[in-house]
Amino acid sequence: MMENVHLAPETDEDDLYSGYNDYNPTYDTEELENDTAFQQAVKTSHGRRPPSKTSLASSMGRPVTGAIQDGVTRPMTAVRAAGFTKAALRGSAFDPLGQSRGPAPPLEARNEDSPEEKIRQLEKKVNELVEESCIANSCGDLKLALEKAKDAGRKERVLVRQREQVTSPENINLDLTYSVLFNLASQYSANEMYPEALNTYQVIVKNKMFSNAGRLKVNMGNIYLKQRNYSKAIKFYRMALDQIPSVHKEMRIKIMQNIGVTFIKTGQYSDAINSFEHIMRMAPSLKAGFNLILSYFAVGDREKMKKAFQKLIAVPLETDEDGKYISPNDDPHTNLVIEAIKNDHLRQMERERKAMAEKYIMTAAKLIAPVIETSFAVGYDWCVEVVKASQYVELANDLEINKAIMYLRQKDFNQAVETLKMFEKKDSSVKSAAATNLSFLYYLENEFSQASSYADLAVNSDRYNPSALTNKGNTVFANGDYEKAAEFYKEALRNDSSCTEALYNIGLTYKKLNRLDEALDCFLKLHAILRNSAQVLYQIANIYELMEDPTQAMEWLMQLISVVPTDSRALSKLGGLYDSEGDKSQAFQYYYESYRYFPSNIEVIEWLGAYYIDTQFCEKAIQYFERASLIQPTQVKWQLMVASCFRRSGNYQKALDTYKDIHRKFPENVECLRFLVRLCTDIGLKEVQEYATKLKRLEKMKEIREQRTKSGRDGSGGLRGRRDGSAGSDGGQNCGAGSRGERLSAQLRALPRMEEPYDSSSNKELDASYVDPLGPQIERPRTAARKRVDEDDFADEELGDDLLPE
Repeated sequence: MMENVHLAPETDEDDLYSGYNDYNPTYDTEELENDTAFQQAVKTSHGRRPPSKTSLASSMGRPVTGAIQDGVTRPMTAVRAAGFTKAALRGSAFDPLGQSRGPAPPLEARNEDSPEEKIRQLEKKVNELVEESCIANSCGDLKLALEKAKDAGRKERVLVRQREQVTSPENINLDLTYSVLFNLASQYSANEMYPEALNTYQVIVKNKMFSNAGRLKVNMGNIYLKQRNYSKAIKFYRMALDQIPSVHKEMRIKIMQNIGVTFIKTGQYSDAINSFEHIMRMAPSLKAGFNLILSYFAVGDREKMKKAFQKLIAVPLETDEDGKYISPNDDPHTNLVIEAIKNDHLRQMERERKAMAEKYIMTAAKLIAPVIETSFAVGYDWCVEVVKASQYVELANDLEINKAIMYLRQKDFNQAVETLKMFEKKDSSVKSAAATNLSFLYYLENEFSQASSYADLAVNSDRYNPSALTNKGNTVFANGDYEKAAEFYKEALRNDSSCTEALYNIGLTYKKLNRLDEALDCFLKLHAILRNSAQVLYQIANIYELMEDPTQAMEWLMQLISVVPTDSRALSKLGGLYDSEGDKSQAFQYYYESYRYFPSNIEVIEWLGAYYIDTQFCEKAIQYFERASLIQPTQVKWQLMVASCFRRSGNYQKALDTYKDIHRKFPENVECLRFLVRLCTDIGLKEVQEYATKLKRLEKMKEIREQRTKSGRDGSGGLRGRRDGSAGSDGGQNCGAGSRGERLSAQLRALPRMEEPYDSSSNKELDASYVDPLGPQIERPRTAARKRVDEDDFADEELGDDLLPE
């Protein structure tokens, strides 16, 4: 195979166009003076002789083509470029492309030290810095973007100085200077360094060599608007508007919109109306139409509000119909194309534009409906009719639902229910939304049967509605069927994995079923979605407490307090955990903080009073027990604690007065009489005999009651029944006299606690259909190490039960 390969000789330096400069010396006219034959022919008639073959070349001047001269055939000039010249001279191979020349000579080495090369490299570096600055800004690193922009500015100034030294000023790259300054001003503005940005923009605007620099006055107006310098913002907007030609219609419309927004901020609604009306005449847009409605609403012009709303409805949406994305046949190629464009960027932009239009229309309708007519119901009806006649027909049902919510805000529940019931005969999606809200309303009113029926209607109308499934699970949860409730919550999550209500409720369900690991997993997932949700943080802490992991429980409660630092229940809960761990100082800190935010929590007051008694600061415990006696005035134990603290601190006179006051309020209290007897004896008062007599009588009545109770248990059935009836009568008197405080305490516990932030139904929108079936209440702290002040704080005192009066 290699036998047929012929390598070109390395010594052949011929090229494609060689031979063109070669010529016969006969054609050299400069040597004619030295040509003897030519001079002889000129002087004599020798030149008129017929030429011989030997003298033909000399006499005629041009050899005949193909003639042999000096052993060389005259080449054919028409094919000289094809490479025949050297073939005749050297007999080399046919090489029309000059491939036998060998490698090209090396390029001339670049002089790195030349001024032109330095300028070129510096200009390249400036462009790279500007590009890096823009990339850093798009990535959110504003500080780095500003540093790159400043560095580009410094290097660009060095470049200008070097270029002025080498070339004339006319050769300066103005485009590069403009881009560097503009990027620097943009980065200053992005970093909220507004004075520096304005100075940089001013440098660009004042330079007459920059074309179209006047447009940057729009950016300067935006900066003044951010600084709330509205007069200067309007001034610069108008200056920019004057410098933009009328052919740039879109730019002028945007500047007019900025001017209108600025007028709204300054309260000049008439000027704002003029701007937005001009925009709606020239190029109607949703934003301008909505701002025009706001301006008319501010001045209170009802008729103009209606007209502006109709203009807003008439703004073309400029999106394709949804039918475009439905395949008309079973053509696989068409189906593939439709599948490809069904969720592309253009389709997403269309969805966003449609959602924005619906938001503007719904907000405008809710704004003007209560004021354009005599009542909000009539106003809503007018808006609904206008919407039905437009391209946004589907929004009419949403407006009807908003009308029902408006009734709820006015506490007109019957009208709200009647409005929602009108949707029972509508299409499935609207029916499902209305039934979901009805189910939620009935659930809040504890009418679980009605709530369940409407939840079933919502689920049957739209099985993929996560809110309907969540409400159905709530009604099942309220009936105690936790397993079935969990199934509904799971189905809601399968339909919509972002349904946080279903995830929260399924965590509560697992907690109710004592499946703590699964409940913890649910709440941890929810915490990843809702980072600062106080409800979720509390549930995680509570589950760790149930799992007997107080360390983790305390850590999550600390996170909860960082979110809601004034939550007294969370603070008391954390104090109880520290108390159970034996850390009294930390427990006191959190209990005291809880008391400071909510000084009516009996358990916190009780713990603080006991803490001061344990630390031998009885005089400090008095204020807490006095507050407890104000909260529960029928509970004698708090007043006894106050008197005991006076006695322990050595203030016997104050203690005696307190005991006397207690005896006047509770004359049948044995403990009070015992302390009165003891104090009167120690002080030597004459009243000791009176109190001793009363104490003896009460003790005797106690013995009689005990004997009656014992004989009632040991007697016959009939006698026991009669004696029980008598005892029950006495017991009824005892309940009336002695347990009124307990009943009041129970009533106080039943009331909603003002410090609890976890009322799930209070801060939810009705159309969100979120109901917390448990209402995540914080359990009261129950710790084994906490000391009860009414049990063993007074080990030296024997306290007895109350006796009935004779």
